[in-house]
Amino acid sequence: MKATIFADRRFPIGEIDRRLYGSFVEHLGRSVYGGVYEPGHATADEDGFRTDVLELVKKLDVPVIRYPGGNFVSGYNWEDGTGKKEDRPVRLDLAWYSLESNQVGVGEFQKWTKKAGSDLMMAVNLGTRGVEDAKNLVEYCNFPGGTKYSEKRKADGYEEPFGIKYWCLGNEMDGPWQIGAKTAEEYGRLAAETAKVMKMVDPEIELVACGSSNSGMPTFGSWEETVLEHTYPYVDYLSLHSYYGNAAENTAEFLACSKDMDEFIKTVASICDFVQQKLHSDKVMKLSFDEWNVWFHSNEQDKKQEKWTFAPPLLEDVYTFEDALAVGCLLITLLKHADRVKMACLAQLVNVIAPIMTETGGRCWAQTIYYPFMHASAYARGTALQTNVDCGTYDAGRYGEMPYVESIVTADEEKREITVLAVNRSLTEDVEAEIDLGGFKEPKLVRHLVLENDDLKAVNTADAPNTVSPAERKAEGPVILAKHSWNVLVYTY
Repeated sequence: MKATIFADRRFPIGEIDRRLYGSFVEHLGRSVYGGVYEPGHATADEDGFRTDVLELVKKLDVPVIRYPGGNFVSGYNWEDGTGKKEDRPVRLDLAWYSLESNQVGVGEFQKWTKKAGSDLMMAVNLGTRGVEDAKNLVEYCNFPGGTKYSEKRKADGYEEPFGIKYWCLGNEMDGPWQIGAKTAEEYGRLAAETAKVMKMVDPEIELVACGSSNSGMPTFGSWEETVLEHTYPYVDYLSLHSYYGNAAENTAEFLACSKDMDEFIKTVASICDFVQQKLHSDKVMKLSFDEWNVWFHSNEQDKKQEKWTFAPPLLEDVYTFEDALAVGCLLITLLKHADRVKMACLAQLVNVIAPIMTETGGRCWAQTIYYPFMHASAYARGTALQTNVDCGTYDAGRYGEMPYVESIVTADEEKREITVLAVNRSLTEDVEAEIDLGGFKEPKLVRHLVLENDDLKAVNTADAPNTVSPAERKAEGPVILAKHSWNVLVYTY
Protein backbone atom coordinates (compact mmCIF):
# COMPACT_ATOMS: atom_id res chain seq x y z
CA MET A 1 0.00 0.00 0.00
CA LYS A 2 1.19 3.54 -0.75
CA ALA A 3 0.38 6.90 0.84
CA THR A 4 1.46 10.51 0.42
CA ILE A 5 1.60 12.90 3.38
CA PHE A 6 1.51 16.57 2.30
CA ALA A 7 2.30 19.67 4.38
CA ASP A 8 3.59 23.16 3.60
CA ARG A 9 5.17 25.67 5.99
CA ARG A 10 3.09 28.43 4.35
CA PHE A 11 -0.14 26.85 5.62
CA PRO A 12 0.00 26.65 9.43
CA ILE A 13 -2.81 25.54 11.72
CA GLY A 14 -1.40 27.37 14.72
CA GLU A 15 1.30 27.47 17.34
CA ILE A 16 1.48 24.37 19.53
CA ASP A 17 1.06 25.38 23.16
CA ARG A 18 3.34 23.18 25.25
CA ARG A 19 0.44 22.79 27.72
CA LEU A 20 -1.14 20.47 25.14
CA TYR A 21 1.00 17.77 26.78
CA GLY A 22 -0.45 18.18 30.25
CA SER A 23 -1.70 15.45 32.57
CA PHE A 24 -3.85 14.91 35.63
CA VAL A 25 -3.47 13.59 39.18
CA GLU A 26 -6.64 13.05 41.22
CA HIS A 27 -7.15 11.86 44.77
CA LEU A 28 -8.45 8.59 43.39
CA GLY A 29 -7.25 5.05 43.99
CA ARG A 30 -3.45 4.83 44.09
CA SER A 31 -2.77 7.92 42.00
CA VAL A 32 -1.47 9.95 44.95
CA TYR A 33 -0.95 7.45 47.77
CA GLY A 34 1.23 4.60 46.51
CA GLY A 35 1.71 6.49 43.24
CA VAL A 36 3.46 9.84 43.46
CA TYR A 37 3.63 9.81 47.28
CA GLU A 38 4.85 6.90 49.39
CA PRO A 39 6.93 7.71 52.48
CA GLY A 40 9.02 4.71 53.42
CA HIS A 41 9.48 3.54 49.85
CA ALA A 42 13.08 2.75 48.97
CA THR A 43 13.16 5.66 46.52
CA ALA A 44 11.19 8.18 48.61
CA ASP A 45 12.77 11.61 49.00
CA GLU A 46 12.70 13.83 52.09
CA ASP A 47 9.09 14.82 51.30
CA GLY A 48 7.85 11.27 50.79
CA PHE A 49 7.68 11.43 47.00
CA ARG A 50 8.82 8.45 44.94
CA THR A 51 11.84 9.50 42.91
CA ASP A 52 11.52 6.50 40.57
CA VAL A 53 8.09 7.79 39.55
CA LEU A 54 9.42 11.34 39.26
CA GLU A 55 12.07 10.20 36.80
CA LEU A 56 9.45 8.65 34.52
CA VAL A 57 7.30 11.79 34.77
CA LYS A 58 10.26 14.02 33.89
CA LYS A 59 10.89 12.04 30.71
CA LEU A 60 7.37 12.95 29.56
CA ASP A 61 8.14 16.68 30.08
CA VAL A 62 4.61 17.35 31.35
CA PRO A 63 4.08 21.14 31.43
CA VAL A 64 0.89 21.30 33.50
CA ILE A 65 -0.84 18.88 35.89
CA ARG A 66 -4.49 19.18 36.88
CA TYR A 67 -5.29 18.51 40.57
CA PRO A 68 -7.00 17.34 42.88
CA GLY A 69 -9.91 16.20 40.66
CA GLY A 70 -11.91 15.12 38.90
CA ASN A 71 -15.02 13.97 40.73
CA PHE A 72 -13.10 14.09 44.01
CA VAL A 73 -12.94 17.89 44.02
CA SER A 74 -16.73 18.34 44.22
CA GLY A 75 -16.73 17.14 47.83
CA TYR A 76 -13.28 18.39 48.86
CA ASN A 77 -12.45 20.80 51.68
CA TRP A 78 -9.03 22.15 50.72
CA GLU A 79 -8.29 23.23 54.31
CA ASP A 80 -8.20 19.55 55.34
CA GLY A 81 -4.90 19.18 53.45
CA THR A 82 -3.17 22.03 55.29
CA GLY A 83 -1.51 22.39 58.69
CA LYS A 84 0.31 19.72 60.65
CA LYS A 85 -0.10 16.27 59.12
CA GLU A 86 -0.90 14.66 62.44
CA ASP A 87 -3.84 17.03 62.86
CA ARG A 88 -5.39 16.47 59.45
CA PRO A 89 -8.77 14.74 59.42
CA VAL A 90 -9.66 11.50 57.67
CA ARG A 91 -12.69 12.11 55.44
CA LEU A 92 -15.15 10.04 53.44
CA ASP A 93 -14.47 10.48 49.73
CA LEU A 94 -18.02 10.12 48.42
CA ALA A 95 -16.95 10.35 44.78
CA TRP A 96 -14.95 7.10 44.89
CA TYR A 97 -16.28 5.49 48.11
CA SER A 98 -12.83 5.63 49.67
CA LEU A 99 -11.16 7.09 52.76
CA GLU A 100 -9.03 10.22 52.30
CA SER A 101 -6.16 10.77 54.76
CA ASN A 102 -5.35 14.32 53.57
CA GLN A 103 -1.63 13.65 54.05
CA VAL A 104 -1.12 15.32 50.67
CA GLY A 105 -2.72 18.70 50.08
CA VAL A 106 -2.11 21.69 47.84
CA GLY A 107 1.12 22.63 49.63
CA GLU A 108 2.70 19.22 49.20
CA PHE A 109 1.42 18.77 45.67
CA GLN A 110 2.68 22.11 44.39
CA LYS A 111 6.07 21.12 45.78
CA TRP A 112 5.87 17.85 43.82
CA THR A 113 4.93 19.60 40.56
CA LYS A 114 7.98 21.82 40.89
CA LYS A 115 10.15 18.72 41.28
CA ALA A 116 8.51 17.30 38.16
CA GLY A 117 9.17 20.52 36.22
CA SER A 118 5.42 21.14 35.83
CA ASP A 119 2.92 23.89 36.57
CA LEU A 120 -0.10 23.15 38.72
CA MET A 121 -3.66 23.50 37.40
CA MET A 122 -5.82 23.70 40.54
CA ALA A 123 -9.52 22.85 40.59
CA VAL A 124 -11.97 24.46 43.02
CA ASN A 125 -15.00 22.79 44.57
CA LEU A 126 -18.21 24.12 43.05
CA GLY A 127 -20.20 21.05 44.11
CA THR A 128 -20.57 21.41 47.88
CA ARG A 129 -18.82 24.77 48.14
CA GLY A 130 -18.61 28.00 46.15
CA VAL A 131 -17.44 31.59 45.85
CA GLU A 132 -16.09 32.16 49.37
CA ASP A 133 -14.01 29.00 49.55
CA ALA A 134 -12.57 29.49 46.06
CA LYS A 135 -11.60 33.05 47.01
CA ASN A 136 -9.91 31.82 50.18
CA LEU A 137 -7.98 29.13 48.31
CA VAL A 138 -6.59 31.62 45.79
CA GLU A 139 -5.59 33.87 48.70
CA TYR A 140 -3.86 30.95 50.45
CA CYS A 141 -1.99 29.93 47.31
CA ASN A 142 -1.14 33.19 45.58
CA PHE A 143 -1.40 36.24 47.86
CA PRO A 144 2.00 37.45 49.14
CA GLY A 145 1.12 37.92 52.83
CA GLY A 146 -0.51 39.98 55.53
CA THR A 147 -3.97 38.38 55.28
CA LYS A 148 -5.66 35.47 57.07
CA TYR A 149 -5.07 32.80 54.45
CA SER A 150 -1.72 34.00 53.12
CA GLU A 151 -0.42 34.04 56.70
CA LYS A 152 -1.83 30.55 57.21
CA ARG A 153 0.21 29.41 54.21
CA LYS A 154 3.32 30.91 55.79
CA ALA A 155 2.53 29.23 59.10
CA ASP A 156 2.28 25.95 57.19
CA GLY A 157 5.88 26.42 56.05
CA TYR A 158 5.47 28.09 52.66
CA GLU A 159 6.83 31.61 52.88
CA GLU A 160 6.56 32.37 49.18
CA PRO A 161 3.23 32.23 47.31
CA PHE A 162 2.69 29.26 45.02
CA GLY A 163 1.83 31.40 42.00
CA ILE A 164 -0.74 28.93 40.61
CA LYS A 165 -1.87 30.41 37.30
CA TYR A 166 -4.41 27.90 35.96
CA TRP A 167 -7.67 27.13 37.75
CA CYS A 168 -10.66 24.91 36.92
CA LEU A 169 -14.10 26.11 38.02
CA GLY A 170 -15.37 22.76 39.26
CA ASN A 171 -15.53 19.46 37.39
CA GLU A 172 -18.20 17.85 35.17
CA MET A 173 -20.96 19.80 36.86
CA ASP A 174 -23.56 18.55 34.35
CA GLY A 175 -23.06 14.91 35.43
CA PRO A 176 -25.68 13.29 37.70
CA TRP A 177 -22.80 11.32 39.26
CA GLN A 178 -21.22 14.59 40.40
CA ILE A 179 -21.60 15.69 44.01
CA GLY A 180 -23.57 18.93 43.85
CA ALA A 181 -24.43 18.56 40.14
CA LYS A 182 -26.14 21.59 38.63
CA THR A 183 -28.19 22.75 35.70
CA ALA A 184 -26.41 24.87 33.11
CA GLU A 185 -28.13 27.97 34.49
CA GLU A 186 -27.15 27.17 38.09
CA TYR A 187 -23.56 26.36 37.21
CA GLY A 188 -23.16 29.28 34.80
CA ARG A 189 -24.23 31.82 37.43
CA LEU A 190 -22.06 30.26 40.15
CA ALA A 191 -19.01 29.92 37.87
CA ALA A 192 -19.31 33.53 36.72
CA GLU A 193 -19.49 34.92 40.24
CA THR A 194 -16.68 32.64 41.43
CA ALA A 195 -14.50 33.67 38.50
CA LYS A 196 -15.03 37.37 39.20
CA VAL A 197 -13.99 37.03 42.83
CA MET A 198 -11.00 34.78 42.13
CA LYS A 199 -9.65 37.32 39.63
CA MET A 200 -10.16 40.11 42.16
CA VAL A 201 -7.71 38.27 44.44
CA ASP A 202 -5.28 37.52 41.60
CA PRO A 203 -5.93 39.21 38.24
CA GLU A 204 -3.17 37.14 36.57
CA ILE A 205 -4.86 33.75 36.87
CA GLU A 206 -6.51 31.96 33.93
CA LEU A 207 -9.80 30.12 34.41
CA VAL A 208 -11.40 27.06 32.84
CA ALA A 209 -15.20 26.71 32.81
CA CYS A 210 -16.82 23.27 32.67
CA GLY A 211 -18.11 22.16 29.32
CA SER A 212 -20.15 18.98 28.97
CA SER A 213 -18.76 15.86 30.63
CA ASN A 214 -18.76 14.21 27.21
CA SER A 215 -20.39 14.67 23.83
CA GLY A 216 -23.02 12.03 24.62
CA MET A 217 -24.63 14.03 27.43
CA PRO A 218 -28.31 14.85 26.73
CA THR A 219 -27.62 18.55 27.33
CA PHE A 220 -24.47 18.69 25.17
CA GLY A 221 -24.52 21.90 23.15
CA SER A 222 -27.19 23.68 25.13
CA TRP A 223 -25.00 23.32 28.25
CA GLU A 224 -22.06 25.02 26.52
CA GLU A 225 -24.22 27.84 25.19
CA THR A 226 -25.86 28.63 28.52
CA VAL A 227 -22.66 28.37 30.57
CA LEU A 228 -20.75 30.59 28.15
CA GLU A 229 -23.47 33.23 28.10
CA HIS A 230 -22.84 33.66 31.83
CA THR A 231 -19.08 33.15 31.99
CA TYR A 232 -17.71 34.39 28.66
CA PRO A 233 -16.31 37.72 29.96
CA TYR A 234 -14.61 36.09 32.95
CA VAL A 235 -13.09 32.79 31.80
CA ASP A 236 -10.28 31.94 29.40
CA TYR A 237 -11.04 28.32 28.46
CA LEU A 238 -13.92 25.90 28.12
CA SER A 239 -13.24 22.27 29.03
CA LEU A 240 -13.84 19.07 27.04
CA HIS A 241 -13.68 15.50 28.41
CA SER A 242 -13.73 12.25 26.46
CA TYR A 243 -12.68 8.64 26.95
CA TYR A 244 -12.53 5.80 24.44
CA GLY A 245 -12.49 2.01 24.61
CA ASN A 246 -12.59 -1.23 22.69
CA ALA A 247 -15.07 -3.22 24.77
CA ALA A 248 -16.53 -4.63 21.53
CA GLU A 249 -13.10 -6.01 20.52
CA ASN A 250 -13.30 -4.32 17.12
CA THR A 251 -9.78 -3.00 16.60
CA ALA A 252 -10.43 -1.45 13.19
CA GLU A 253 -13.28 0.62 14.62
CA PHE A 254 -11.43 1.42 17.85
CA LEU A 255 -8.45 2.91 16.00
CA ALA A 256 -10.85 5.36 14.31
CA CYS A 257 -12.08 6.82 17.63
CA SER A 258 -10.09 9.99 16.94
CA LYS A 259 -12.85 10.97 14.49
CA ASP A 260 -15.19 11.37 17.46
CA MET A 261 -12.66 13.61 19.22
CA ASP A 262 -12.23 15.66 16.04
CA GLU A 263 -15.98 16.25 15.66
CA PHE A 264 -16.31 17.01 19.39
CA ILE A 265 -13.68 19.75 19.19
CA LYS A 266 -15.17 21.26 16.03
CA THR A 267 -18.64 21.36 17.57
CA VAL A 268 -17.53 22.98 20.82
CA ALA A 269 -15.41 25.54 18.97
CA SER A 270 -18.40 26.48 16.81
CA ILE A 271 -20.60 26.97 19.90
CA CYS A 272 -17.92 29.19 21.44
CA ASP A 273 -17.81 31.26 18.25
CA PHE A 274 -21.61 31.55 18.20
CA VAL A 275 -21.68 32.89 21.76
CA GLN A 276 -18.80 35.24 20.96
CA GLN A 277 -20.83 36.80 18.16
CA LYS A 278 -24.01 36.82 20.23
CA LEU A 279 -22.23 38.78 22.97
CA HIS A 280 -20.31 40.98 20.50
CA SER A 281 -17.05 39.98 22.18
CA ASP A 282 -13.58 40.40 20.72
CA LYS A 283 -12.27 37.41 22.71
CA VAL A 284 -11.84 34.03 21.04
CA MET A 285 -12.56 31.32 23.61
CA LYS A 286 -9.76 28.78 23.92
CA LEU A 287 -10.34 25.11 24.69
CA SER A 288 -8.90 22.92 27.45
CA PHE A 289 -9.29 19.21 26.69
CA ASP A 290 -8.43 18.48 30.29
CA GLU A 291 -9.51 14.82 30.43
CA TRP A 292 -8.82 12.36 27.63
CA ASN A 293 -7.55 8.80 27.33
CA VAL A 294 -8.49 5.19 26.69
CA TRP A 295 -10.53 3.85 29.62
CA PHE A 296 -12.52 0.62 29.76
CA HIS A 297 -10.33 -2.27 30.91
CA SER A 298 -10.92 -1.80 34.65
CA ASN A 299 -14.67 -1.18 34.63
CA GLU A 300 -15.77 -4.64 35.78
CA GLN A 301 -12.93 -5.05 38.28
CA ASP A 302 -13.75 -1.72 39.92
CA LYS A 303 -17.27 -2.94 40.73
CA LYS A 304 -15.72 -5.58 43.00
CA GLN A 305 -13.59 -3.21 45.10
CA GLU A 306 -14.26 -2.98 48.81
CA LYS A 307 -15.67 0.40 49.87
CA TRP A 308 -14.23 2.76 52.48
CA THR A 309 -10.57 1.77 52.31
CA PHE A 310 -7.45 3.90 51.88
CA ALA A 311 -6.05 4.12 48.33
CA PRO A 312 -7.84 1.11 46.80
CA PRO A 313 -6.61 -0.06 43.35
CA LEU A 314 -9.24 1.71 41.24
CA LEU A 315 -9.25 2.39 37.47
CA GLU A 316 -5.98 0.52 37.01
CA ASP A 317 -6.28 -0.16 33.29
CA VAL A 318 -3.48 -2.33 31.90
CA TYR A 319 -2.90 -0.88 28.45
CA THR A 320 -2.32 -2.92 25.32
CA PHE A 321 -0.32 -2.12 22.22
CA GLU A 322 -3.52 -1.26 20.33
CA ASP A 323 -4.37 1.25 23.08
CA ALA A 324 -1.05 2.96 22.37
CA LEU A 325 -2.03 3.27 18.69
CA ALA A 326 -5.38 4.80 19.67
CA VAL A 327 -3.64 7.28 21.99
CA GLY A 328 -1.32 8.18 19.10
CA CYS A 329 -4.33 8.96 16.88
CA LEU A 330 -5.87 11.09 19.65
CA LEU A 331 -2.62 13.04 20.09
CA ILE A 332 -2.53 13.73 16.36
CA THR A 333 -6.11 14.99 16.53
CA LEU A 334 -5.31 17.40 19.36
CA LEU A 335 -2.43 18.77 17.30
CA LYS A 336 -4.75 19.24 14.33
CA HIS A 337 -6.64 21.71 16.52
CA ALA A 338 -3.61 23.53 17.93
CA ASP A 339 -5.21 26.84 17.01
CA ARG A 340 -8.00 26.33 19.59
CA VAL A 341 -6.94 23.57 22.00
CA LYS A 342 -4.31 25.27 24.14
CA MET A 343 -4.33 22.92 27.13
CA ALA A 344 -4.98 19.19 27.36
CA CYS A 345 -4.54 16.65 30.14
CA LEU A 346 -3.96 12.96 29.61
CA ALA A 347 -6.04 11.45 32.39
CA GLN A 348 -4.34 10.37 34.47
CA LEU A 349 -0.60 10.24 35.19
CA VAL A 350 0.14 7.44 37.68
CA ASN A 351 -1.73 4.14 38.35
CA VAL A 352 -5.21 5.48 37.54
CA ILE A 353 -5.82 5.05 33.76
CA ALA A 354 -2.21 6.08 33.47
CA PRO A 355 0.97 5.78 31.40
CA ILE A 356 2.95 5.03 34.59
CA MET A 357 2.24 2.12 36.94
CA THR A 358 3.66 1.25 40.33
CA GLU A 359 3.68 -1.51 42.87
CA THR A 360 3.03 -0.09 46.33
CA GLY A 361 6.34 -0.64 48.05
CA GLY A 362 7.88 -1.97 44.86
CA ARG A 363 8.66 -1.26 41.22
CA CYS A 364 7.38 1.22 38.65
CA TRP A 365 7.25 0.97 34.85
CA ALA A 366 5.96 2.63 31.70
CA GLN A 367 2.78 1.33 30.09
CA THR A 368 2.36 1.10 26.30
CA ILE A 369 0.61 4.49 26.03
CA TYR A 370 3.62 6.19 27.64
CA TYR A 371 5.59 6.14 24.42
CA PRO A 372 3.38 7.99 21.91
CA PHE A 373 2.81 10.65 24.57
CA MET A 374 6.54 10.94 25.29
CA HIS A 375 7.36 11.17 21.56
CA ALA A 376 4.74 13.83 20.83
CA SER A 377 5.84 15.88 23.84
CA ALA A 378 9.49 15.66 22.81
CA TYR A 379 9.22 16.15 19.04
CA ALA A 380 5.91 17.79 18.08
CA ARG A 381 6.76 21.37 19.02
CA GLY A 382 6.58 24.71 17.27
CA THR A 383 3.81 25.06 14.68
CA ALA A 384 1.25 22.51 13.55
CA LEU A 385 0.87 22.51 9.77
CA GLN A 386 -2.20 21.71 7.72
CA THR A 387 -1.61 18.08 6.78
CA ASN A 388 -3.30 16.07 4.06
CA VAL A 389 -2.94 12.33 3.55
CA ASP A 390 -3.65 10.62 0.25
CA CYS A 391 -4.12 6.92 0.98
CA GLY A 392 -6.61 4.10 0.96
CA THR A 393 -9.59 3.94 3.29
CA TYR A 394 -11.45 1.22 5.16
CA ASP A 395 -14.84 0.68 6.79
CA ALA A 396 -14.50 1.71 10.44
CA GLY A 397 -17.99 0.73 11.51
CA ARG A 398 -19.81 3.55 13.28
CA TYR A 399 -17.11 6.01 12.19
CA GLY A 400 -17.64 5.32 8.49
CA GLU A 401 -14.83 5.38 5.94
CA MET A 402 -11.48 6.22 7.53
CA PRO A 403 -7.99 6.63 6.02
CA TYR A 404 -5.47 3.94 6.89
CA VAL A 405 -2.90 6.60 7.77
CA GLU A 406 -3.49 9.28 10.41
CA SER A 407 -0.81 12.00 10.42
CA ILE A 408 0.21 15.50 11.44
CA VAL A 409 3.29 17.53 10.49
CA THR A 410 4.85 20.06 12.86
CA ALA A 411 7.70 22.51 12.31
CA ASP A 412 10.05 23.88 14.95
CA GLU A 413 11.68 26.92 13.37
CA GLU A 414 14.02 27.41 16.31
CA LYS A 415 15.49 23.91 16.04
CA ARG A 416 15.00 23.81 12.27
CA GLU A 417 13.26 20.47 12.64
CA ILE A 418 10.15 19.02 11.05
CA THR A 419 8.31 16.17 12.76
CA VAL A 420 5.85 13.83 11.07
CA LEU A 421 3.69 11.79 13.45
CA ALA A 422 1.89 8.94 11.71
CA VAL A 423 -0.22 5.93 12.67
CA ASN A 424 -0.77 3.14 10.17
CA ARG A 425 -4.18 1.73 11.09
CA SER A 426 -3.98 -1.16 8.66
CA LEU A 427 -3.97 -4.47 10.51
CA THR A 428 -2.46 -6.37 7.58
CA GLU A 429 -0.35 -4.14 5.33
CA ASP A 430 2.74 -1.96 5.56
CA VAL A 431 2.48 1.45 3.92
CA GLU A 432 5.19 2.99 1.77
CA ALA A 433 4.85 6.69 2.49
CA GLU A 434 6.01 9.62 0.39
CA ILE A 435 6.53 12.69 2.58
CA ASP A 436 5.95 15.90 0.62
CA LEU A 437 7.13 18.93 2.64
CA GLY A 438 6.58 22.19 0.81
CA GLY A 439 8.36 25.45 1.61
CA PHE A 440 11.35 23.83 3.35
CA LYS A 441 14.78 23.84 1.76
CA GLU A 442 16.06 20.29 1.26
CA PRO A 443 14.51 18.58 4.29
CA LYS A 444 16.54 15.54 5.34
CA LEU A 445 15.22 12.59 7.30
CA VAL A 446 17.49 12.09 10.31
CA ARG A 447 15.41 9.88 12.59
CA HIS A 448 12.63 7.29 12.37
CA LEU A 449 11.20 6.02 15.65
CA VAL A 450 8.60 3.29 15.56
CA LEU A 451 6.35 1.52 18.06
CA GLU A 452 5.25 -1.83 16.70
CA ASN A 453 4.35 -5.30 17.91
CA ASP A 454 2.89 -8.35 16.24
CA ASP A 455 0.53 -8.82 19.19
CA LEU A 456 -2.08 -6.06 19.40
CA LYS A 457 -2.88 -7.18 22.96
CA ALA A 458 0.74 -7.06 24.18
CA VAL A 459 1.21 -5.25 27.50
CA ASN A 460 4.07 -4.06 29.70
CA THR A 461 4.32 -5.37 33.26
CA ALA A 462 6.68 -5.01 36.21
CA ASP A 463 8.30 -8.31 35.21
CA ALA A 464 8.37 -7.50 31.48
CA PRO A 465 8.46 -3.69 31.25
CA ASN A 466 9.83 -3.53 27.70
CA THR A 467 7.47 -5.86 25.85
CA VAL A 468 6.14 -2.81 23.99
CA SER A 469 8.83 -0.18 23.58
CA PRO A 470 10.07 2.05 20.74
CA ALA A 471 12.77 1.09 18.30
CA GLU A 472 14.79 3.14 15.84
CA ARG A 473 14.86 2.42 12.13
CA LYS A 474 17.50 3.52 9.67
CA ALA A 475 16.66 6.98 8.36
CA GLU A 476 17.31 6.08 4.74
CA GLY A 477 15.52 4.65 1.74
CA PRO A 478 11.74 4.70 1.36
CA VAL A 479 9.69 5.48 4.48
CA ILE A 480 7.84 2.35 5.52
CA LEU A 481 5.03 2.63 8.05
CA ALA A 482 4.70 -0.91 9.35
CA LYS A 483 1.26 -2.45 9.74
CA HIS A 484 -0.50 -1.23 12.90
CA SER A 485 2.35 1.03 14.01
CA TRP A 486 3.10 4.43 15.53
CA ASN A 487 5.84 6.41 13.75
CA VAL A 488 7.90 9.53 14.42
CA LEU A 489 9.84 10.93 11.46
CA VAL A 490 12.25 13.79 12.21
CA TYR A 491 13.67 15.96 9.43
CA THR A 492 16.18 18.79 9.54
CA TYR A 493 16.24 21.67 7.05
